[in-house]
Amino acid sequence: MFGILGWILFGLIVGVIAKLLMPGRDPGGFIVTILLGIAGAALGGWLGRAMGLYGPDQPAGFFMALLGSIILLMLYRMFAVRRSSLT
Repeated sequence: MFGILGWILFGLIVGVIAKLLMPGRDPGGFIVTILLGIAGAALGGWLGRAMGLYGPDQPAGFFMALLGSIILLMLYRMFAVRRSSLT
């Protein structure tokens, strides 16, 4: 149970950092951005470990989580802007 809560807390922190590194208006607001950060941290961390780039509790996990969060935020901005311009 603490593992899941730990990932959520870690993702929250990484999501905030990703938001600070990618300034600008987000179509969904701050909460959606943080939730995308949590999802990106989980996805980036899982992919990095699955590819064998690092093991548990290594600092590279933070960077992969941050990279995953930034990529998800960029994709969200691209698709949310494109969808809003179509309506």
